[in-house]
Order: sequence, then C-alpha cells, then structure tokens
Amino acid sequence: MLFQQIATTVAAAGEAEHEELAPLWADPFVFGIVMFVILLVLMFITVSYTNLGNRHTATEEHADPHRQHPNKHDHGQGH
Repeated sequence: MLFQQIATTVAAAGEAEHEELAPLWADPFVFGIVMFVILLVLMFITVSYTNLGNRHTATEEHADPHRQHPNKHDHGQGH
C-alpha cells in the first residue's frame, strides 16, 4: 500500500511541469561577494580580540576552599 502511494507520487512528480525559479534582485555572484565581505569583516573583528589576554600579567589563582567546585589541582594548599 505504502509502496504504491510512493510510486504514484514519484510518477506524478516526474510528469509535472517544472516550476520557474523565483527571480533574484541581483546576479548570483553578488550574493557570494556580499557573504564573503561580511564573513571577512567578522573575521577581522574576531582577530582584533586575540591580544586581549596580554593586557595584564598572569597571576596565580588562589585556592578558595569555599568555592562550590574547588580546584582539585591545588595540591592541598587550600586546607
């Protein structure tokens, strides 16, 4: 039963006329260039944040025994 419905649907789809595609307001390569430029701008924004970690010197985190999930790698310094 199901196979017959699938076969009928496939046969009807093959006999149907092809629908015309919706018109674009610009050439297809314009869409590609615009997407490339947008992604390029986002990449430069992302790259501009790479030096953010170098603003201050790195300091050791103190072992706080009252934290809900304490650091297990403090080698007993928090006790």
